[in-house]
Amino acid sequence: MTLATEVKKLTDSKPFYAVAGAGDFAVEKLRELPEQLRKLQSRRYELVSELPERTRAAADKAEGLARELPEKAREYADQLTHKATEVYEDFATRGRKVVSKASGEAALELEEVSEAAEPAVAEPVEPVKKTRSTRTTRTTKA
Repeated sequence: MTLATEVKKLTDSKPFYAVAGAGDFAVEKLRELPEQLRKLQSRRYELVSELPERTRAAADKAEGLARELPEKAREYADQLTHKATEVYEDFATRGRKVVSKASGEAALELEEVSEAAEPAVAEPVEPVKKTRSTRTTRTTKA
C-alpha cells in the first residue's frame, strides 16, 4: 500500500478522531489556565488562611475513606467485572447472529445458484475407426 493509502486509513479511524478530540480539549483547558492562575493569585492570602482547617477536614475524610476503601474497591471491581462480562456476552451473541445470518445467506445464495445452473451435458463422442495404414516405412542404413 502507498503512504497516502495508509494515511487515509488512519485518518478515517475512530482512534484518530479520539486523539484529535483529546488534543482539542487539552488546548481549550490550557487557554483557560492563565485566567485561572490570575484568580488564584488574587485569592492566595485567603486560601493560605483556610489551609490548616481544610487540611484537618481532608485528613478526617481520608481516614474514613481508608477504612472503607477495601470494601468499596471490591464493590467497584465486582461491578466492573460484571459489566465487562455482560458486554462481552452481548458482543458474542451479536457476533453469532451476524455470522449465522451471513453464512445462512451465503448458503441460500449457493443453493439458488446451483438450482439455476443447468447441468453440463457431454457432447456425444464419435467412435474412432481403426484404419490400416497403407504406407510402408523404409529404413535407411547409413
